[in-house]
Formats: sequence, structure tokens, C-alpha cells
Amino acid sequence: MTSILEPGMLVRHPSQDDWGVGQVQSNINGKVTVNFRETGKIVIDGARVMLILVQNSDLTT
Repeated sequence: MTSILEPGMLVRHPSQDDWGVGQVQSNINGKVTVNFRETGKIVIDGARVMLILVQNSDLTT
């Protein structure tokens, strides 16, 4: 799944609900940099964590 992530896509971390929704900043060799609403910028190893793609209709205000 990590291979389809592109800058601008919205994701959630599967075990860190308190991080909120994050926006993919980059995806280089499976290392995904995500700017999370509540936590800030985090680099995630896509081989270890399967980020959850968020559709615009899934967002709550």
C-alpha cells in the first residue's frame, strides 16, 4: 500500500489515533514523511507500518 502514497494524500496511523489525520509530504524508498495534524512531521517506515488512506468523505470537522 505504501507504494501508492503520493504527496498530498491524507492518511492515519493505524495505532496512533491521537495523531489525527496526516498529509503525505514525500514517499522515498518506502520511507513516508507525513505531517500529522496533532503531532507534526513524522517519518514512517512503510515496511513496518501500513498507513490507512483517508478519503475526503471520511473527514470529520
